[in-house]
Amino acid sequence: MDDFLVRAGLAGVGLALAAGPLGSFVVWRRMAYFGDATAHAAILGVALALALDLPIGFGTLFIGILMAATVSTLAARGWAMDTTLGVLAHSALAFGLVAVSFLNGVRVDLQAYLFGDILAVSRADLAMIWLGALVVIGLLIWRWSGLLMSTVSPDLAQASGFRPDFERLILTLALALTVALALKIVGALLIAAMLITPAAAARNLARSPEAMALWAAALGACSTLFGLWLSLHFDTPAGPSIVAAAAVIFALCTLIGKSSLGRA
Repeated sequence: MDDFLVRAGLAGVGLALAAGPLGSFVVWRRMAYFGDATAHAAILGVALALALDLPIGFGTLFIGILMAATVSTLAARGWAMDTTLGVLAHSALAFGLVAVSFLNGVRVDLQAYLFGDILAVSRADLAMIWLGALVVIGLLIWRWSGLLMSTVSPDLAQASGFRPDFERLILTLALALTVALALKIVGALLIAAMLITPAAAARNLARSPEAMALWAAALGACSTLFGLWLSLHFDTPAGPSIVAAAAVIFALCTLIGKSSLGRA
């Protein structure tokens, strides 16, 4: 295979290893719109990085953390999250697109940031993706019990010695880092799909939280490789092809899950 395809495959697998377990918490906590808001804010991070002549990853990570912290703070104060997230998600995307248009002398391929350009992943990008994925995985392993307990019942978690607010902070930091990693691969508009779809598919196959996290990572990796194969053979955009492959796998897993319940 060509070197760029190998890099693309490795980048997608690295992202899946982080997004799968993290996406499981997004599904369990019903934070789908939370991930969407953080992903849309990444475009504002791109504009900030280009304006200050910084690496794109730093800009998207900073804005992602800022958005995640804002949403987390508002949630702790009892704001209606569906409306708040809707406003923040689309406002951040709009401000990001407007900010990019004001950058003079900078040529920006917005389609690559909106829908990803996994086939253009360099060796340096690949190293950053895997390093970031290992950090996310490390955070989740470190705080697994606290995150899981806080997801089941914040009151029970507090009674057991965990701090639900701290666990939510860890989760938002991991989410912001994953969004920064995924921007190059599937783009701002499709990041939430790669967080949610493999995890939702894994829920049909798993019988424990740990198994669901592992299944989600494996299904995300399969979606990446299947999507790259579709892109190569049918000359379709790589990012959307990966998400389409994840949707097909979700449909198959749903059918398998229902068949298993029927036999039981």
